[in-house]
Amino acid sequence: MLYWLVKFVLLGPLVRVTCRPEVHGLENIPTRGGAVLASNHLSAADWIFLPLMVRRRVIFLAKAEYFRGSGVKGWLQRLFFSGTGQVPIDRTSASAAENALSTGTRILSAGSLLGIYPEGTRSPDARLYRGKTGVARMALESGVPVIPVAMVHTEKVQPLGKRLPRIHKVEVRIGKPLDFSRYAGLSGDRFVERSITDEIMYEIMTLSGQEYVDLYGAKVKAAMDATGNTAVEAVAQMRPPARESADRVPTTLAG
Repeated sequence: MLYWLVKFVLLGPLVRVTCRPEVHGLENIPTRGGAVLASNHLSAADWIFLPLMVRRRVIFLAKAEYFRGSGVKGWLQRLFFSGTGQVPIDRTSASAAENALSTGTRILSAGSLLGIYPEGTRSPDARLYRGKTGVARMALESGVPVIPVAMVHTEKVQPLGKRLPRIHKVEVRIGKPLDFSRYAGLSGDRFVERSITDEIMYEIMTLSGQEYVDLYGAKVKAAMDATGNTAVEAVAQMRPPARESADRVPTTLAG
């Protein structure tokens, strides 16, 4: 109930007026059955715009920290995330990551839409970073299609490190479903899962027009924190020179 209240009464109307979101490719989302909505991740506000534009309910796997806050703020945060159908996941260990994948697979097998950010973290500089293979694992084990999604200009609504949102027009671009049934039974094969993930990231890159960086965003952020460098400087130091020519295309697809 709270999900629809937030979408149609509390938050949705305000977002539509202030950010005037446009959606393209809405017909690519199935009217029933499970599917992965795999999106780039530019802003903390991303999770608002996709469910707002999609008619069906979208479930996200949310950081467990959102459900552990204390005091009035923590209580309100827990109420909001629980009430809007977000599922807490622990990302602190390998076993926790496996549990998150199992949870996502169950959600998909039950016929729901699952929103995922394959990069695993917000982009530090509005470029598209290497995707983690969990999205491929869940798609293979549940047998559902993956629908690439591109958020455009959401980083201008809520830039990284800023708490207060800004008014800016945004766009949501939804691509055609990707069918990976040809890989049925190959869940757990690291080469297959990497190939699938790179194909998904290529489609997101094509939709968004972002520059692609074949490094994990989380590692780039860690390097930034350790050195005080910008994302561009950190990437330049981390990336071997031989790979610089392929910085716009996932390596599996670049040939």
